[in-house]
Amino acid sequence: MNEEIEFIIDASKEQMQNAIKHLIKELRNIRAGRATPAMLAGIQVDYYGAQTPLSQIANINTPDARTITVQPWEKNMLQEIEKAIMIANIGFNPMNNGENIIINVPPLTEERRIGLAKQAKAEGEHAKVGIRNARKEANNDIKKVDISDDLKKNSEGDVQVLTDTFVKEIEQLLSAKEKEIMTV
Repeated sequence: MNEEIEFIIDASKEQMQNAIKHLIKELRNIRAGRATPAMLAGIQVDYYGAQTPLSQIANINTPDARTITVQPWEKNMLQEIEKAIMIANIGFNPMNNGENIIINVPPLTEERRIGLAKQAKAEGEHAKVGIRNARKEANNDIKKVDISDDLKKNSEGDVQVLTDTFVKEIEQLLSAKEKEIMTV
């Protein structure tokens, strides 16, 4: 196969893999009712004037499925961490007991579960759009390459097979996430 064609297909494959990685990251942020340290992953705390990720200034644990504990490495950071969790507006009400911060994760209502499932589907659609854009870009680049029409058709077929593979992976990820969200 032509080197240019191989490069185009490899570049589109990389773009599609990045779309999947982004989807996985976004799905991880959609909570499914169980407490996980990842729920606090995006929280930034004012640590001596610098915005620092919460995980870098505290130990985050989940003693059970409904509780998250945040134990700062410096006791004087308790108020700052509590304030950052409130500002993040993720629907949690932190309780400070002087030693650490305890967050009770409320169970999801049926209505909220359906909303989260829709949100997961929307993220999946964004990923599919990214994959389709990578396919379109690759096909346009293939058309510009000076090769025989048969080789162009074969290359476009290879890109379509790649696209179908990644779309199927997205469907599997969404199915698993939806099942996780809807499980009470």
